Amino acid sequence: MRIEIPEKKKWLYEMQLPVRWGDMDAMGHLNNTSYFRYMETIRIDWLNSFNQVPAADREGIVIVNAFCNFYKQLEYPGQVLLKMYASDPGRTTFETWVTMERADAPGFVHAAGGATTMWVDFPNQKALPLPEWLREMVTP
Repeated sequence: MRIEIPEKKKWLYEMQLPVRWGDMDAMGHLNNTSYFRYMETIRIDWLNSFNQVPAADREGIVIVNAFCNFYKQLEYPGQVLLKMYASDPGRTTFETWVTMERADAPGFVHAAGGATTMWVDFPNQKALPLPEWLREMVTP
């Protein structure tokens, strides 16, 4: 089943990461787990850009599900251009979306994925309503 990125979304952040030789598999292309690491990296980098990196002693985000659609393999060497978007804020969750392109050939999406992102109280292990500042940030 393919999950498509919605048209109504809000751009949040973008960055580039190198395709590392060690991330390749025996078939000579980027291992599938690396795509999920890229999505994790851009989410954490985005959070870090406004001092909200998850910490066990406070509130923050957790991922409650994740997916990735693979369209064309990424290969070494190269830089991956990651673009992150958000949509559909709910009471405690919002959707995050990431597209992955080669930086030297922008405009062609090699993979795209997303995750349902939940705001939680880490010490008490319970979901909390999205803070208003975050809701405003992720609302298209």
